[in-house]
Amino acid sequence: MHFRSRNHSHRGTRAALAAALVLALSAGASAPALADAPGTDVATAQAGTGHPSTGPNVPALEKALRGLPDKDATAALVRVGGHGSWHGSAGVHDLESHRKALENARFRAGSTTKVVTSALVLQLAAEGKIDLDGTVQHYLPGLLTDAFRPITVRQLLTFTSGLQPGATLGPENAEGYENRFKTLTPEAVVASSVAKGPYRGPGEGPGKKQRYGNIDYTVLGMLIEQTTGDSYAHQAAVRIFRPAGMRHTSFPEGPDPRIHGPHNRGYQKLADGRTVDATEWNMSDRWAAGDMISTTADLEKFVVALFQGKIVPQSLLEREMLTVPHVKGATMSAGLQRYDAGDGKIIWLKSGSRPGYSTLFAATEDLSRTLVFSVNATDAKSEQRNPVAERIVRAAFALPAQ
Repeated sequence: MHFRSRNHSHRGTRAALAAALVLALSAGASAPALADAPGTDVATAQAGTGHPSTGPNVPALEKALRGLPDKDATAALVRVGGHGSWHGSAGVHDLESHRKALENARFRAGSTTKVVTSALVLQLAAEGKIDLDGTVQHYLPGLLTDAFRPITVRQLLTFTSGLQPGATLGPENAEGYENRFKTLTPEAVVASSVAKGPYRGPGEGPGKKQRYGNIDYTVLGMLIEQTTGDSYAHQAAVRIFRPAGMRHTSFPEGPDPRIHGPHNRGYQKLADGRTVDATEWNMSDRWAAGDMISTTADLEKFVVALFQGKIVPQSLLEREMLTVPHVKGATMSAGLQRYDAGDGKIIWLKSGSRPGYSTLFAATEDLSRTLVFSVNATDAKSEQRNPVAERIVRAAFALPAQ
């Protein structure tokens, strides 16, 4: 069962929204110390159309981007749309040259990839090629052992499958950095999850509890390939990127650790105190859960087309992507996250983070306000809020400072 709450009585939650949004973001040489990098003003700021009372708060957005690079981020790229538009960038391309950041740079978009995966599955469902109530056991016979109860496609989409996380190459601020050129295939990730068996205990089982993670969407990538007889990346290109005009969005070729095309360097603080260049990193294990490379302009096109019903049919968009499952504590739908900002404002969003890059796109359902940003966070996988990202969210959605 699903529900769409439209209770707008939570007027005291606006101050908490930005914190929740940002919390959701959730052997090279060492980089130069950030303390050696002089702060810069906003390198590019462009205001578009919009009435002052409903358009973006340009002074607040410009203020949010000032002072980069700092200890929390080396650069930031931002696009705000809806009733009026604005885009800006700040910071540096890299810590060696201190050239200004490229505003149209490509970046690792992390888990925003999951929304593309969800949209692909829902397109296939609209075409009658996938039944959302059909099971993994039916579509991918032999993938799961007899220890697993039937898991539906919808439960994968809503992170309620009961699958345990798969293998990783280690924390990004420790051995994960040392292993960044190694390959861990999606198949190996899923096999390691299956070997653990399902979550067990009172209240466990498919559809009983929502646990956000990569494993469900890795299995969905396999389902897309099995159903279409085509690669996941090609299906994403022909079904979503090309129709939406996303000319600068792609996936790496297998274990290729590079970001091709213009991009700003990404940096990661390590547990031993070093700050290292994390731009080159093999992300093949993230695949359909987090391997996409994109731009802020392309992600803005995607979110607008999605909410306009041009990517997923409107009925499925409403029922699956703009509805959270009736599971205690659930905040995620089929790929998106729901936040009630109070005063009648519901925001749907998805964040993503990979070493050196934190990404978010968010929108009100009527597209009166959209936000896309990429922040070159120096600890993108931290559970703590990134102050730069928090300032951007507050400025874009006119949320009060704490």
